[in-house]
Amino acid sequence: MADYPHLTQLGQAASLPADPEQAVLEVVPNPHPDTVYCVRFTAPEFTSLCPMTGQPDFAHLVIDYVPGAHLVESKSLKLFLGSFRNHGAFHEACTVMIGKRVAEATEAQWLRIGGYWYPRGGIPIDVFWQTGTPPSGLWLPDQGVPAYRGRG
Repeated sequence: MADYPHLTQLGQAASLPADPEQAVLEVVPNPHPDTVYCVRFTAPEFTSLCPMTGQPDFAHLVIDYVPGAHLVESKSLKLFLGSFRNHGAFHEACTVMIGKRVAEATEAQWLRIGGYWYPRGGIPIDVFWQTGTPPSGLWLPDQGVPAYRGRG
């Protein structure tokens, strides 16, 4: 921790922020800022609330990004994502907000997020957002989340 005195959440107890606006995404320096590479975070148990009913919504999130000056510190990302548990917003709002916040915090060269939302009312909703065209030469694997098939 001596190398990262600015980190306030890693290595100590930290409770979930009350909402995403209060959550702090912490970053560390990118050890390879001159290299194009992809970092992937997968959150298969993401939860938020329906803004109309207050009922829980569940998603499998996949965040791929090419770091700029910084990497997102994973515990702060976990706490940020957890802060949505009591946050009421539509699927599209949650997915795009998460992508924008991570891209901004990391000064990402490029970022995409896939929000694979589980069905509510019999309709699964998938939300995809990216900052632009992926950098040339980037190895970008498929996100690996199959289309929803129900019981079939």
